[in-house]
Amino acid sequence: MDLNTVTALHRPRTRDEIGPFQAGDAFLAGGTALFAAPDPALSRLIDLPALNWPPVTLTADGLEIAATCTFAELEEASLPPRLSALAARCCGALYGSFKVRAAATIGGNLCTALAAAPMAAFAVALDAEMLIWRADGTARTLPAREFILAPTRTRLGTGELLRSILVPACNMDLRWAFRRIALNELGRSAALVIGTQDGAGRFGLTITASTPRPVRLDFPALPDAETLLAALDAAVSPVGWYDDVHGDPLWRAHMTRLFAQQIRSELTGEAA
Repeated sequence: MDLNTVTALHRPRTRDEIGPFQAGDAFLAGGTALFAAPDPALSRLIDLPALNWPPVTLTADGLEIAATCTFAELEEASLPPRLSALAARCCGALYGSFKVRAAATIGGNLCTALAAAPMAAFAVALDAEMLIWRADGTARTLPAREFILAPTRTRLGTGELLRSILVPACNMDLRWAFRRIALNELGRSAALVIGTQDGAGRFGLTITASTPRPVRLDFPALPDAETLLAALDAAVSPVGWYDDVHGDPLWRAHMTRLFAQQIRSELTGEAA
């Protein structure tokens, strides 16, 4: 869709060149969401790919995923086997064709903050940190589980920019189990649940798509079925079950509880 109120495109090569954020500005990464609907308030786009950030960087501290990394680049990156497989499953959950995945960015998916954003599930399941550039030239980090407040709302302030998603090295080889459902095979996720377990036995359950914002549960070890469901209901209660055309909230709740039990069974080696 044309953004016919935009009169300028700014292409910074360095952070200093980004300059002050002004009324009417928007950061442009892949553009698959930005160009999907008219926005008469926009007058200037700041082109982030011009900064030429490496899509993924592996260090001793872990994995850094640039906000401008596309879904296709993340899928094709050389990552540890378990992490690579989880990235592929989450990238495949994007509501869009392979053409969209070649343009859509990890940061854009997170900042658009839809309930079904698969990169929210990926980042929260890996207990990642978000590196945020402030408008004043400083930076801050924020746990991924706290980044999205509600559909289309994040903790980014005016002029703040998501720079990277930081996955700690200790979470790059987690055992995991993945469940997802949509109303049709290529539809937007109605429930996306990921369970993870580290080498010490600690268990995490990440719930997205069926709730308005990501919900994360943590346990020192795999809980029994009753404990898991009680904790799930208590964690979801403050935000409620999501209700839109992609799924009835009661159905989402049922499928999320079922997936949680299947994931627990898979990670304990029980019959699902």
